Amino acid sequence: MSMKPVQIASMRARTKKIEAMDNNESTPTHHAACRIDFSPHVRILSRMAVVLCTGVEEGLLTTRKLMLENAGHIVIVAMTEPAILKACQRQNFQVAVIGQENTPGKKKRVFALVRRHRPSTKILEVYPIEVGRILKKADDWLALPKQEPTELVERVANLLKRVPSGLAHKSATTPLQADAPNRE
Repeated sequence: MSMKPVQIASMRARTKKIEAMDNNESTPTHHAACRIDFSPHVRILSRMAVVLCTGVEEGLLTTRKLMLENAGHIVIVAMTEPAILKACQRQNFQVAVIGQENTPGKKKRVFALVRRHRPSTKILEVYPIEVGRILKKADDWLALPKQEPTELVERVANLLKRVPSGLAHKSATTPLQADAPNRE
């Protein structure tokens, strides 16, 4: 079966869009792709990840979303436990950024929810430095405030280089940096 010239032109245009995304070019097509709710079966380019961002402060979540999207990631934001559950049921995530919550208990429930539904997802806990870490089994931690605004993007990139949870030897999953003591 032969293809029509219109079909060939359409395929070439799609190929150029994918190449632009793979080269991390900042084109309108690239930014639009970051906002699409992909099915879990879509192949994500190697430099990109699907990242779940949780928390209760909408302004912080918006900032994190923009920073991670500018780094080429697809970001899903969920502020409530039902929204987090729905996101976990619909989407595979390589990284979950668990931000500030109303209580330590709620943060632990969010952690458990992500681990239960997406056990291979790397978890980065973001916490206020004066409060300390809550999630002792997270894959990494980021204390706020930080001097470098790019620290979040760097931590996500470092987590993507690691072997998925549950498949690595215990020594390979040690935290990247200890910012504060663990809290139970």
